[in-house]
Amino acid sequence: MSGWTEAFLGVIAFATLATAIVQIGLIVAAGRLARRLDRLAEQVETELKPLFLSLNTIGRDASRAASLAAAQVERADRLFADLAARAEETFATVQATILGPAREGRALFGALKAAFAAMRAMREETRRRQGRGSEDEDALFI
Repeated sequence: MSGWTEAFLGVIAFATLATAIVQIGLIVAAGRLARRLDRLAEQVETELKPLFLSLNTIGRDASRAASLAAAQVERADRLFADLAARAEETFATVQATILGPAREGRALFGALKAAFAAMRAMREETRRRQGRGSEDEDALFI
């Protein structure tokens, strides 16, 4: 072998050694990074776990409060519906109690008015007859 071949062979060996050292360094750095990421994930998990539990509790409480509020609204709706129905019944009863006799009284007053009108008409007719009789007598009187 010549001098150049051994030199190139040495350069190749050195480049291979340098590549191996860089790869080993990258593997060690990747291992350290993986351990750090694992520790960070554990830390985040331990710190966020109570937060997620609190959020879960808040969600359950909010759901319970919403269901109770819905039940209260339904109860109030039924109460107002019953109240409206009873008020309508009361008004109908009061109307029937007051308007029935009022209509009868109005009919009675109408009958009395008609009777008085008839009596007035009879009086006027009687007066007319009496008035005509005196006119007839005046004409005969000479």
